Amino acid sequence: MAQTMEAIRYYRFGGPEVLLLEEAPKPVPQEGEVLIRIAAAGVLPVDWKIRKGLFPMPVKFPVIPGTAFAGVIESAGPGVTGLIAGQEVFGRSTNGTYAEYTTVAADSVALKPSSIGFAEAATISGGATTAWRAINNAGIKAGDRVFIHGAGGGVGMFAVQFAKWKGAYVIGTAGPSNMDFIRSIGVDHAIDYTAGPFEAGLGQEADFVLDTIGGAVLERSWPLIKPGGALLTIAGQPPIERGQREGVRVLRSALASKQDLEDIAELIRTGVVQTQVQAVYPLGEAREAHTRSEAGHGRGRIVLAVGE
Repeated sequence: MAQTMEAIRYYRFGGPEVLLLEEAPKPVPQEGEVLIRIAAAGVLPVDWKIRKGLFPMPVKFPVIPGTAFAGVIESAGPGVTGLIAGQEVFGRSTNGTYAEYTTVAADSVALKPSSIGFAEAATISGGATTAWRAINNAGIKAGDRVFIHGAGGGVGMFAVQFAKWKGAYVIGTAGPSNMDFIRSIGVDHAIDYTAGPFEAGLGQEADFVLDTIGGAVLERSWPLIKPGGALLTIAGQPPIERGQREGVRVLRSALASKQDLEDIAELIRTGVVQTQVQAVYPLGEAREAHTRSEAGHGRGRIVLAVGE
């Protein structure tokens, strides 16, 4: 059996040009891990932010980027129960996913819904999972008003659907090309952010704001949140002190549990929630995929096709 694999790696921070397709050691599953033959990897904005050195986190070069994946279990390490070779799964790996193989903790994977392909399943981790934790941690219930920035994006599109499933009234922003799309997935009040200030005509009415943009968009969102309401931004550090001054609960992003993955998979399997793939690139075109992700304004998630 081959001891190497194809992988994208980089040896320094920088632009997309630092991403290299090369041979790398094939990982070996340790206690409590499974080895995954990756079929598709999700390209998350955090991937290129880490590549550019924008995240204050320790990095050991060379880096294989990526955390989101869908694929097939190749083998299980010691102590793993309930997962066997040949099962189609998805989830999150901390060992890099822009590669033919990765290892992942057994409690960080779930069975792939049979109703979707590998590319669609690769959009769940870091997209659906982030949205799921946000909507649940905010305590969204029927009748709440939820404001979602970037409602057509890789996180926003799932947040819209989860909020609607909870019975909320959803306000969402997107560009003109995504107006019909965000309405189709449940946005009640769709706002074209290019047509004028998104906050125009809105009062202090949101029980929860999910910010996927940051900067001025986050700054202009504060007056829309009810006293005692909640805010979560995935575009920077949680503004805890500002929240205390404003009387707003500032939430932190949280990683999904195995149960979360299974709950999301069931909603997708039963057709309650749909996903959207913006574009698929072969593994060797990771540079192009990062360039497109950095440009933003897309619908759904960018995915790297690795193998079947």
